[in-house]
Amino acid sequence: METDRRDQNVVLVVSAPSGGGKTSICRAFLKAYPDVYFSVSSTTRAPRPGEVDGRDYRFISREAFRKNIEQGEFLEWEENFGHYYGTPREEVEGKLRQGRDVLFDVDPRGGRRIRDYFPRGVFIFILPPSLEVLEERLSQRGSEDRDALKRRISRALDEIQEALWYDYVIFNEDLKTSIDAMKAVYVAEKIRVGRQEKRLSPFLRR
Repeated sequence: METDRRDQNVVLVVSAPSGGGKTSICRAFLKAYPDVYFSVSSTTRAPRPGEVDGRDYRFISREAFRKNIEQGEFLEWEENFGHYYGTPREEVEGKLRQGRDVLFDVDPRGGRRIRDYFPRGVFIFILPPSLEVLEERLSQRGSEDRDALKRRISRALDEIQEALWYDYVIFNEDLKTSIDAMKAVYVAEKIRVGRQEKRLSPFLRR
């Protein structure tokens, strides 16, 4: 019964290469739909300027992260550029039991693992308008040397190859248009017949 009940909720999984703009889109989306629960990932990296613990990430030690792995507390986890990232399991499942929709902000590898748990999830890939814009945005991040920048660009291009198995692709050329596109996906998914069975059943002949 729990699986059936969970399937009534919308599980949104959003991915993008670094520089794709998904953080800005997700924040605006959550402001428009405050009842949607944002799954806050745990990470061992240090906060970036403007990031808030508990809102953007849960910043924990490597020791605490490894303990969570051993105890099976993550839906998915991985290591990127020397830091661990993971999605807490119990918080997500608890919100779904409460009837809340859930938004995940993960990379494609995490998205694949979440799809194993939620095969009826809605998967959205966000891209910059062009490869030139992607390279420009990545070059503006931090003070990395040329080799480090090349590695980040190569990693981003590898991630983009995963876009083909996602349900939707949003090219983030204009922020407002991209936010509206994500809202449209969510509204459409909310009114799928499979999610409306409870309200639909009184109208059906028996």
